[in-house]
Amino acid sequence: MTAPPLPLLPGHLLVEADAASVAAVVAERLEQALRRGALLGLATGRTMEPVYAALRSRILALAPAEREPLLARWRSFNLDEYVGLAADHPASFAAFMRQQVGDPLSLAAQCLQLPDGVAADPDQEARRYAAALEAAGGLDLQLLGLGGNGHVGFNEPPCGPEAPCRCLELSAATRRQNAAAFGGDPEAVPPRAITLGTAEILAARELLLVVTGEAKAEILRHTLLEPPCPEVPASWLQRHPRLQVVVDRAAAAALSPG
Repeated sequence: MTAPPLPLLPGHLLVEADAASVAAVVAERLEQALRRGALLGLATGRTMEPVYAALRSRILALAPAEREPLLARWRSFNLDEYVGLAADHPASFAAFMRQQVGDPLSLAAQCLQLPDGVAADPDQEARRYAAALEAAGGLDLQLLGLGGNGHVGFNEPPCGPEAPCRCLELSAATRRQNAAAFGGDPEAVPPRAITLGTAEILAARELLLVVTGEAKAEILRHTLLEPPCPEVPASWLQRHPRLQVVVDRAAAAALSPG
């Protein structure tokens, strides 16, 4: 059962019982957006795995006459990619997206847009990617996770609200957080990435922030209940007029008044 929104929080907050319930809610929102022909901004990471599993199940359960037109309208841009990893590298975000949605749903390669991690000039690639997104009309719905240090995309702190799509250095905290995909070794995580900036994220017409697990409770409190600041890049999301936040009870533990 969905708990009522907590008072005094920006945007619209849904607190679900657990990660599976969160995934079901978010998958429904994504399917609705696809039905509208929305341009999706997509995210990767462990939080998103149950979300994409639920989305796959919903779409594959549709009759072909309903499923095929929906998939034909799929258009998405991912938030980020590691610099130095080719699309066929098993730890790349391109590989993650193919595994999670591309292959199971038989999506054409061009449906899933990501930065090119092995572009000769990563800074130029970031500019190209931003221009491609702008040419596509901008994001209708941006799906977001929350980094343990408050990053969204790979916008590491400190970061203001107008940072553009760019190539940047990843923090030691982020490399530790992402080490599981690299055999548990933070040093094996690429030190740089290309990411959509806070500027592109905040320009999306709708934002959907998804947070699960007690480990994220304190940074979620900083994100939603404290004044926006560069030290918590996700806190700039408070300024968005159409922010929706979907969390489980564990992640919401620090949000209760008093």
